[in-house]
Amino acid sequence: MASMMQPQIILLKEGTDTSQGKAQLLSNINAVTAVGDVVRTTLGPRGMDKLIHDDKGSVTISNDGATIMKLLDIVHPAAKILVDIAKSQDSEVGDGTTTVVLLAAEFLKEAKPFVEDGVHSQNLIRSYRTASTLAIEKVKELAVSIEGKSVEEKKGLLAKCAATTLSSKLIGGEKEFFATMVVDAVMAIGDDDRLNLIGIKKVPGGNMRDSFLVDGVAFKKTFSYAGFEQQPKKFLNPKILLLNIELELKSEKENAEIRLSDPSQYQSIVDAEWNIIYDKLDKCVESGAKVVLSRLAIGDLATQYFADRDIFCAGRVAEEDLNRVAAAAGGTVQTSVNNIIPEVLGTCEIFEEKQVGGERFNIFSGCPSGRTATIVLRGGADQFIEEAERSLHDAIMIVRRAVKNSTVVPGGGAIDMEISKYLRQHSRTIAGKSQLFINSYAKALEVIPRQLCDNAGFDATDVLNKLRQKHAMQSGEGASYGVDINTGGIADSFANFVWEPAVVKINAINAATEAACLILSVDETVKNPKSESAQGDAAAGAMGRGRGGGRGRDYNLKSPNGALSLQNQEQALESAFLKS
Repeated sequence: MASMMQPQIILLKEGTDTSQGKAQLLSNINAVTAVGDVVRTTLGPRGMDKLIHDDKGSVTISNDGATIMKLLDIVHPAAKILVDIAKSQDSEVGDGTTTVVLLAAEFLKEAKPFVEDGVHSQNLIRSYRTASTLAIEKVKELAVSIEGKSVEEKKGLLAKCAATTLSSKLIGGEKEFFATMVVDAVMAIGDDDRLNLIGIKKVPGGNMRDSFLVDGVAFKKTFSYAGFEQQPKKFLNPKILLLNIELELKSEKENAEIRLSDPSQYQSIVDAEWNIIYDKLDKCVESGAKVVLSRLAIGDLATQYFADRDIFCAGRVAEEDLNRVAAAAGGTVQTSVNNIIPEVLGTCEIFEEKQVGGERFNIFSGCPSGRTATIVLRGGADQFIEEAERSLHDAIMIVRRAVKNSTVVPGGGAIDMEISKYLRQHSRTIAGKSQLFINSYAKALEVIPRQLCDNAGFDATDVLNKLRQKHAMQSGEGASYGVDINTGGIADSFANFVWEPAVVKINAINAATEAACLILSVDETVKNPKSESAQGDAAAGAMGRGRGGGRGRDYNLKSPNGALSLQNQEQALESAFLKS
């Protein structure tokens, strides 16, 4: 009786939403599956594109998993984990973003029946982690090294990896053309890891085939003053001076007060300002530089001064472009024109200003350091060029990873089928429930070849049966067989040069398993109520203090229902004044 009289203990604020237990876990799995279904159709060479229209009115057309996940603006807390793994896959390896989301969703989809049957989620997590470790070991075992080849052979192999990535993109029709361009760009920066050394400039107009690679730096012509037309537009082996100072006639001191006793003294002050700018310009000319670039403005006086002396100048150059010129030409950005020594000047074989479409471009080619490259992209619509840029970013990342980790695996769902077969066989050697869980993990891996078939309009059941039969061969010769997108059958992915770096698959399996385990480990969601009234009070108080601060008195007007008409506000204000 005493126990029944105990008061209720309230731990959480009133209005707090709590969901827990099996229902909560199933709700999270359903949310993740729904997100997976959104990007499902974008997988592979025949994947569809998504048109995303945001509240600002900008339109994005893309089939890049990471881009779609970012733009979807997902609010469900569990589904947000998929956004994070897509971003991490994009930043780590560049490609496989759709794959990682799809795998995570499929792992949870396969786990759902077990959760409904009352299996403890920790048992599932333990088995999934074991299966993940086994799968990654198998990928490493099946990976083929491309190390030890000649430069030309290696370029060809890297181009195959880039072409596999580009085949699923909007520019897949010209994958060979762009794959060669991407490999040349990555080879140009050598061992340097900085991705910003490869510039991508977009010029609307023309077709994709008009895109070209500059073995050096190219950037759009900056704003220029009168006198610019008289400057030479082409130099051979020029010296390049890079500055981070303004070359404009302006008062050196802002808001300065000068007291004069004699009007003639005013002229000496004006002359001093002119002398300062002329002194700076003289030092630039004396350095022997024929091309002067500055991150800040180069005014009309300086532009005309340089034009009279056959020197090219450009002001307001973007910092990124200026740093790339410094890396390629071997110069150093200067913050002063005093003591300019030959070592701080850069050089290149040819500098020229060229017309590209409707834009003028400044192009530095044949740079001695050669640690940079620029891809100039052409195309019809702006959305198309934006998607082409995202596609090239993925291809550049893949080639960089393949250079660093020179092992590749067959694509087209071949590696997924082989791991699936291996895990099925391994599960039969295990006694207990985990046999079922590892088997379900193996089944989930088949989502990649199945979805490739569905997206291409083939009979997925028929193709998967052929693949299972091929991969089940004891000789192991069927290990590299995957979906043949062109014929609707199966083919040797290695022989068809459908390759991807092993690191892509390893990262995807790792991230997807971690995400699935994380969601399975959540059994309760606590959602704190938004204290809107408290926020409203704070905002009203701030407004009152802002308006009434000068008079030293605040009038806080608040109705019982939180809203006052204009007439009621006036009456309340009047009565407040009378009371005071």
